[in-house]
Amino acid sequence: MGDTPTMLRIGKLALSGRALLAPMAGVTDAGMRRAAERRGACLTFSEMVASAGLLEGDAECSARAERTESGPFAVQLVGRDPASMAQAARRLSAEGAELIDINMGCPARRVAGALAGSALMRDLDAAARILEAVVEATPVPVTLKTRLGWDDVTRNAAALALRAQSVGVKMITIHARTRCQFYQGAADWPAVREIVQAVDIPVVVNGDGRNVEDARAMLAASGAAAVMIGRASVGAPWLVGAIARALETGGPPIPPAPEARRTDALEHLDHLLTRMGAKAGLRHARKHLSAYAEGEGAAPALRRELVTTEAPAQALRLLASAFDDEAKRAA
Repeated sequence: MGDTPTMLRIGKLALSGRALLAPMAGVTDAGMRRAAERRGACLTFSEMVASAGLLEGDAECSARAERTESGPFAVQLVGRDPASMAQAARRLSAEGAELIDINMGCPARRVAGALAGSALMRDLDAAARILEAVVEATPVPVTLKTRLGWDDVTRNAAALALRAQSVGVKMITIHARTRCQFYQGAADWPAVREIVQAVDIPVVVNGDGRNVEDARAMLAASGAAAVMIGRASVGAPWLVGAIARALETGGPPIPPAPEARRTDALEHLDHLLTRMGAKAGLRHARKHLSAYAEGEGAAPALRRELVTTEAPAQALRLLASAFDDEAKRAA
């Protein structure tokens, strides 16, 4: 028997599961999202895209908004100016985006210092103006990702959620920490229940979800409609789909066969090499390569060579061998 499965609806968009892949800057490139979708993730989000950079033609921003072949195609935007946020959303939806997510939770100093991301939790009027402008600019559903508040003194996520709902936002994801916590301490899943009870739109709980046991505990503690999985999916893009299936069936998460995991990893690396070139692609891939190899139990020597090689052919060979039981040894 499953964990009381229900279809998750975001406006007119109906999803087939209750586990989503989090948008992660520098991580959820199109190659990773493609692998996650192939293995059952019902919704993935692009890396955070700066609206101003996108409108100025910045190549990195455009790359972050690259779509995958399977959908839905969801792009996360960050910015402070309602007009540029609206213009970026309008452009992305015209180019095929099926959902626009607004980042009001990024704790990074360069983002919050520009009065964007989590800094908007300190100015709910500015936050509401941005949300309203984006909702009015695009026909596709607009969602919001935020935190519990700026700090423990001002946990105002419920107030922001109400304002978001009032201007037409269709779903809210709560990372269950404050901005001042960054990623320290344990995520406070029970605190998300206040937001769930405040609004009628779906609320997704995020933070510290590492496995299906965590996912079930997150849903039980928060009352949320779905979970969002972030860092645990690095090196395991199949994890989100496996958790979604386990939540539906009530059983354990079942990973793909090693051959399928190897295919996903090699195609991910190939995507980065093709998209970014050998030097930049290998540099960007290192966090993924290390996680893939560690997750497969590859020997430390193999892992070190994998993340230090500057030869694409050698990286592909070493990555393939990390999935081979007979080659999980020093390179």
